Amino acid sequence: MDREILLIVDPMCSWCWGFSPTVKAIAEEYGDRAPIFPIVGGLRPLNDKPMDGAAKNEIRHHWADVEKVSGQPFDFSFFDRDGFVYDTEPPCRALVTVRALKPEAALSYLASQHKAFYADNRDITDHVVLADLAEAVGVDRAAFVEAFPTRSMIYLTASDFFRAQRMGATGFPTVVLRTDEKLSLLTAGFRPFETLKPHLDDWFKQVPKEPSAAETDPL
Repeated sequence: MDREILLIVDPMCSWCWGFSPTVKAIAEEYGDRAPIFPIVGGLRPLNDKPMDGAAKNEIRHHWADVEKVSGQPFDFSFFDRDGFVYDTEPPCRALVTVRALKPEAALSYLASQHKAFYADNRDITDHVVLADLAEAVGVDRAAFVEAFPTRSMIYLTASDFFRAQRMGATGFPTVVLRTDEKLSLLTAGFRPFETLKPHLDDWFKQVPKEPSAAETDPL
């Protein structure tokens, strides 16, 4: 039986940052039995409008909610920036690039993107920052810098966006459990690890159904 945990996220999604400890706990508890595969969902891809006061107020409200519910740290001095363009395509593409170059570093890179943006107030739409973070998780910097702007990485990122849409992900984080070709929803939105663990335990206890004689006997 082939199992995989599909994690649909965006590096600039505050609820995904709140969910980061849950992802780490799932990986530690179950990663040896089912790998976690991150899929970028595209929260605000290709946005080209600088944040105005209304946008800042809306996002600040979300951050405050996530901080209260999850306990994750936020640096609210982010909102002192002028002219910031909240375009999530570059950090999404950076994650896809790391996933292609060094798959085992993808989750660590996602966690570092989240921390850099939300807790450290670093601009993860900046390609230099993204390369710094990639290098910090063991990705060859030159390989990342070369691959990141390529047409293939742009295409793979867009493919992730479409895949997330086809899977019915309307918000992030969304976690889907794959057993062979069967998909089942674990969560659509933030939930702490303790509430997900019983469902994951049940999933791993499931035994594949043996085909009947009618299904296996030749005609």
